[in-house]
Amino acid sequence: QVQLVESGGGLVQAGGSLRLSCAGSGRTFSGNTMGWFRQAPGKEREFVSHITWNSGITNYADSVKGRFTISRDNAKNTVYLQMASLKPEDTAVYYCAATSSVLATFEYQYNYWGRGTQVTVSS
Repeated sequence: QVQLVESGGGLVQAGGSLRLSCAGSGRTFSGNTMGWFRQAPGKEREFVSHITWNSGITNYADSVKGRFTISRDNAKNTVYLQMASLKPEDTAVYYCAATSSVLATFEYQYNYWGRGTQVTVSS
């Protein structure tokens, strides 16, 4: 049984930083793409970033490019999202997801999802 568990969310002031973690279990993610999505209140879930497990190729939404950095630790089966220069509009529940599709940016392409972690950025 595949499990993805996010952690690291919290309350931070605008301009601050947070690092989210996503620990995977139940299978190896070799060959997969690991993604981060977020959902703000009253809005649809949106793509934030992804990384290919084997080669480490990354991609970011324009809204977070230059502020967020995705990385992975193969030995720990864990993906990270380092968030800097946070803005109030980054407030959302952040979800980790996994897919066998390469470089997937759409929600429907992902097979496995975590339960999310809340990030709140105060102004």
